[in-house]
Amino acid sequence: VQLQASGGGLVQAGGSLRLSCAASGRTFSSYNMGWFRQAPGKEREFVAQISGSGGSTYYADSVKGRFTISRVNAKNTVYLQMNSLKPEDTAVYYCAARPIGAQGQYGYWGQGTQVTVSS
Repeated sequence: VQLQASGGGLVQAGGSLRLSCAASGRTFSSYNMGWFRQAPGKEREFVAQISGSGGSTYYADSVKGRFTISRVNAKNTVYLQMNSLKPEDTAVYYCAARPIGAQGQYGYWGQGTQVTVSS
């Protein structure tokens, strides 16, 4: 599967952005999807994930209550709605895919989209 992330940009603190990740292929619903981010000088960190059906989601504590992950399998797309953004949310955001039932790290990654939150 190939992934293409988009929707990043510059926003003021307290603002919102919605990231999108479009996937190729006809088996999108057979993948769990995740969003990760990497800030300058820091390691990549988990942000959120969603099951293949969309029925199960999980968030990092740092974004819980502010970010929402969702997916539309008919469009082969996963979204990350980011509200109440903070300067510490500034990072390159990556979407990733992992086949349902697979263990370990995500094996498929998009190219990343930059999110910058100004104070």
